[in-house]
Amino acid sequence: MPWIPPVAARERVIYQLKITLKTLRPLIWRRFQVQGDYTLDRLHRVIQRVMGWTDSHFHEYIVRGRHYGTPSDEWEGPPVVSERSARLCDVAPREKARFVYVYDFGDDWQHDLLVEKIVAPQAGQRYPVCLAGQHACPPEDCGGYPGYIDFVAAISNPAHPEHAEMLEWVGGAFDPWVFDLDGVNRALKRFRQG
Repeated sequence: MPWIPPVAARERVIYQLKITLKTLRPLIWRRFQVQGDYTLDRLHRVIQRVMGWTDSHFHEYIVRGRHYGTPSDEWEGPPVVSERSARLCDVAPREKARFVYVYDFGDDWQHDLLVEKIVAPQAGQRYPVCLAGQHACPPEDCGGYPGYIDFVAAISNPAHPEHAEMLEWVGGAFDPWVFDLDGVNRALKRFRQG
């Protein structure tokens, strides 16, 4: 049975989360730790840094059929609960809980979030912190899953007719197989200080 911290202690615990970008193979994932009392809005800002996104698009969480994000009168979809009023420890109170994070409604990047562990804070450790990951995050606005597959095919093959154009578009170089753990933790350090 997964451990569930007592209600009074939930906000003082550390959540170890694994976030995986759905659909793409090989998998693009990150393992990171955050405080249990983070609002989903604050968690969103951590996810952006951990994954390598630039926070240029709308996002939402889907937790047990309920949508969390930034409510808007212009939104025509299901009702949205404010992510600023929802805390991680309340929407995912136990280990092995899963929920979805969607980023960029046009490209529709869906991420699976898994609560791997709920632990006591480690003395001297600053949070949030990224522990591990695999592969680079797709570039923004590349056209979702099919566009990313086409992009990687183009940049990986110098004979591809769009090779030079795609490399120029991405800024000259992109290695889909690289994950920069130190770079992510530097971004998280700036987040903690900000």
